[in-house]
Amino acid sequence: MHKKKLAISIGDTNGVGIEIILKSHKYISTLCEPIYCAHKTLFAKSLHHFKSLSKKQDFQEMIAKDMHFSHPHDTRIPKISPSQLHKASGRYSFASFIHGLDLVDKSQADALITLPIHKAAWKKSGIHYAGHTQVLRARYKKDAIMMLGCEEMLVALFSEHIPLKSVSSAISTDKYVRFLIALYRSFKFEEALVLGFNPHCGDSGAIGGKEDKKIESAINKVNKFLKKEVFCGIVPPDSAFTPANRARFSLFVAPYHDIGLATLKALYFEKSINISLNLPIIRTSVDHGVAYDIAYQGIASTQSYQNAVKFALKMIDEKQNMEERIHKTSMQVQIPAR
Repeated sequence: MHKKKLAISIGDTNGVGIEIILKSHKYISTLCEPIYCAHKTLFAKSLHHFKSLSKKQDFQEMIAKDMHFSHPHDTRIPKISPSQLHKASGRYSFASFIHGLDLVDKSQADALITLPIHKAAWKKSGIHYAGHTQVLRARYKKDAIMMLGCEEMLVALFSEHIPLKSVSSAISTDKYVRFLIALYRSFKFEEALVLGFNPHCGDSGAIGGKEDKKIESAINKVNKFLKKEVFCGIVPPDSAFTPANRARFSLFVAPYHDIGLATLKALYFEKSINISLNLPIIRTSVDHGVAYDIAYQGIASTQSYQNAVKFALKMIDEKQNMEERIHKTSMQVQIPAR
């Protein structure tokens, strides 16, 4: 059985992405065939910048002989400046990401795994997207859903990288209905707990609550449409993640970024990953930033990256199994004779 091919976009070259790839390659290669969206010479040069990295000689040989590179075209190799915010690293990380998407779209890879980029570096290089998810939405003209977490707990976000002051006006019953249905159709789960927006969900109007009424209305409409109680709530955000709720629910739905992710990262920071749903492709990512403070020191954790790879492989298998069931069903349907 052939191994699945995964395109790996390397992230910001001045952060921890290259280190994580190097330290994980031997293990990742037992699971899949990774295709690194970068120039081989960039990785070779990166070894000179590590303050302490055991088995450096082994990495040199691994880069030369064992790693499969597919570099972005018409892109200059940036100078590596560990821990520095620079437009060249932003431009290269964007090119690596786009090249990875191209490989998946051309069926040369089965999924894309992304290492962390720095949004400010993208901006300095003239890229107007505020992160991977915005690019995915524009490229595929789909409302990509950001879901983060791990095996123990997942959090799907109605809104992500927008100012907090803009979240209230972004909430409407119709938008939430579309979001919840898209979430249900793009990810397999039995039930999810939906968080409210205001403290105590507005306390029956005592401290606001118009947003909570819209969310609650959407839940009722979606459950009626699905003809079962898939989405439960709404519940006050401060009590959503109690041990009892986490024992019952593995998926939580939050109206905005920090209210959903603060608890997740407090409990499962190194294990968590980022998953893009409601897209024609499979994309997972680490759930951490460029970590400039520890870049090229040889101490970056690889757990989130390895979990992202394993989750992507699971999604590929589920997608293929579904396609096989659909094909088998269609073959069994008899067309009546005229």
